[in-house]
Amino acid sequence: MGNPQTDLIREFDRLIRRDPGKRGLIDSEDRFGPLCTDHLLHAAHALMQQSTHVVITTGFYVPAAEIPAAETDGPPGAVLLAMVLQECGIQTSIVTDALCAPVVEATVNAFAYPAGQLDVVATEDEEWVSRFFSKQEVSHLVAVERVGPSHTPDSWGRQERVAGVEPTGFHEKVPCDHHDRCHNMRGEIIDSHTPPLHALFEQLTDFFPDAQTIGVGDGGNEIGMGAIAWEELARRIASEHAGLIPCRIATDWNIVAGTSNWGAAALAASVAVLKDRTGTLFQWQRAEQQRILEAMVREANAVDGVTKQREPTVDGLPFLTYMQPWEGILSFLAR
Repeated sequence: MGNPQTDLIREFDRLIRRDPGKRGLIDSEDRFGPLCTDHLLHAAHALMQQSTHVVITTGFYVPAAEIPAAETDGPPGAVLLAMVLQECGIQTSIVTDALCAPVVEATVNAFAYPAGQLDVVATEDEEWVSRFFSKQEVSHLVAVERVGPSHTPDSWGRQERVAGVEPTGFHEKVPCDHHDRCHNMRGEIIDSHTPPLHALFEQLTDFFPDAQTIGVGDGGNEIGMGAIAWEELARRIASEHAGLIPCRIATDWNIVAGTSNWGAAALAASVAVLKDRTGTLFQWQRAEQQRILEAMVREANAVDGVTKQREPTVDGLPFLTYMQPWEGILSFLAR
């Protein structure tokens, strides 16, 4: 007989592994199998058992939008996760950069998350990482839909190869001027609009050796995806520039979902299950979720990351489609 909590969290994982827009990694699982099996379960246990202070970073800037701004995928999931963790007695804070700050601030305000726990980081000098970590103890660092840099020959060479998947082609598909650069899903370099918050993940254990990391993403270019071999992502990403896109930054646990908001919400629900605090989840029903998206657009010009339009949708999905995984989670909990 299985563990009821484990079984429930695996149901949550199943609910977020859908890709109705056929634009992300989940759509590849029917052909190539699941990615990062049980990482949601393990990440939830890590947060439940060992958390003192969880730092969550988010914000994906879309410079090509009519009014450039951060997208709607990421901040709502990050803040929901932070709110639920705090309800479970876990200290949290949220980190973003100046370009994404207006959208993240609007999200924080819409959730009534404490504004003093949002940190907008300046990264102009070399000491910013040590300055950041000197201010606080960190037990866990989480990225929700935060783009990170692409592979280099060194990072590619250090990865474990995938049995049955031919590893050749890296040097042809990733020219040297695309090494260690942040890319969008069109293979365009966006470093000038992406301050290097990934450095927090690279240097975390220098300051806190026992700290753990979690990534949440949907496309392959996000922090955490370095946990998956480059050739595995390159064959799955639905783009003619698939080789350029995979992020090299690995996390201990990497949650793959149809949208990153779904992954963060499922992680929040999973910790609540383990902490026996699931009642707090029901305050975030459909109307509240819509209100938050509308506030992000109204107050900070947040954009849909797929359509690049200033509208309260996520990754081009109709709102009711977008809500299905979360409402499925609540339905399981209400039984």
